[in-house]
Amino acid sequence: MVLEKEKLNIAVIGSGGREHAIITKLLQSKRTSRLIAIPGNGGIARDVPCVDINAGDITGVVNYCKNNGIDYVVVAPDDPLALGMVDALDKAGIPSFGPVKKAARIEASKIFAKDLMKKHNIPTAGYETFDDSAAALRYVQEYFTGGRDSIVIKADGLALGKGVTVCLSLAEAQAAVCEAMDEKRFGASGEHIVIEEFLQGPEVSVLAFCDGSTVVPMISSMDHKRAHDGDNGPNTGGMGTIAPSPFWTPHIASACMEKIFLPTVEAMKKTGAPFKGCLYFGLMLTRDGPKVIEYNCRFGDPETQVVLPLLNSDLLEIMLACTNGTLKPEMVQFTNECAACIIMASGGYPSSYNRGYKITGIEEANALHNVKVYVAGAAEKDGALVTSGGRVLGVTAAAPDLQQALNNAYNAVKKINFESCYYRKDIGKKALQSN
Repeated sequence: MVLEKEKLNIAVIGSGGREHAIITKLLQSKRTSRLIAIPGNGGIARDVPCVDINAGDITGVVNYCKNNGIDYVVVAPDDPLALGMVDALDKAGIPSFGPVKKAARIEASKIFAKDLMKKHNIPTAGYETFDDSAAALRYVQEYFTGGRDSIVIKADGLALGKGVTVCLSLAEAQAAVCEAMDEKRFGASGEHIVIEEFLQGPEVSVLAFCDGSTVVPMISSMDHKRAHDGDNGPNTGGMGTIAPSPFWTPHIASACMEKIFLPTVEAMKKTGAPFKGCLYFGLMLTRDGPKVIEYNCRFGDPETQVVLPLLNSDLLEIMLACTNGTLKPEMVQFTNECAACIIMASGGYPSSYNRGYKITGIEEANALHNVKVYVAGAAEKDGALVTSGGRVLGVTAAAPDLQQALNNAYNAVKKINFESCYYRKDIGKKALQSN
């Protein structure tokens, strides 16, 4: 068996900060022999070789892995998972970490996920689904006329983390429906939409390792989705994270395991698509108890950047156990520290922004104690790193307490510079105020 080899040649699929965090952790494993990234980015290339094949090019990735002695593949992004990369690797005899296409529907289709929860009594927001904009517009008109003041519009398919709009007025809801369904803002992903009630309470993200039957939650985290301080501005892929979340208590963890985590894994088995890989639970801690906002079929970004630095265990061994169906809770151990990640973004993100600005100061930031700069939207040009994406860097620090982790992360941020850089100044503020 390939996975019983003492040393493994590994490929990590993806090109963001999440992949950089996964690669950083896999390099610490005693069983890692050779590690490559496909396609990686300019920052990742300073740690491991990068191969310039698009992450969505399933045939290209599979052929490369077959022809270059790759023993194990970690498929990190949602798009290749939804397209069936794990299925194709399986067919080629190459084991991998991640769900098959049928199981990846839990993220690739919000309608599938909502219907799954409804059928199996997994707590979530009340909802309706639509494939006709006129019907959706009539629904939101009636919703607001009935006296309610907020609603959530979600594109059914994948939309780079930007397919969810929280609407605080009828006009906003009408605009969101039209953008998704008539103006095709999200392409085919917005042809069908979910309209659901607006839930209130602290949000918590919990990533969990799954082997098809066993689910082992990782340490909790808190994302900051809005672009600007005070949770203002448009939704983004995430502007920063902290871990663990102070709102995640042993009582809530127990309730979620009983009412959400285990029922979700069992529900996926019953659909004929056992989930193997990392299952992300986006939760809202409402007055009526925890409810699922969304599922992701992979590691979150930037949650991964604060969760994995606190993992004491060997990530590769855990991943192999997920693939083999031999996962055990005792395999997954975390430190008692806290971590914070500050996203440094290009001015204009999540809308239009310029590229090609030189980045300085990463080496100085990385030299600080317990700091790691994960590179996302950056490319190599003439020996220097330049901006190439919206979310450029994830500056992460770990410390014995959250305040110190945040202080360390922001001190590291101050050492880095690129033109038009912006970042939120209030990451972790709500978590600190809760204590």
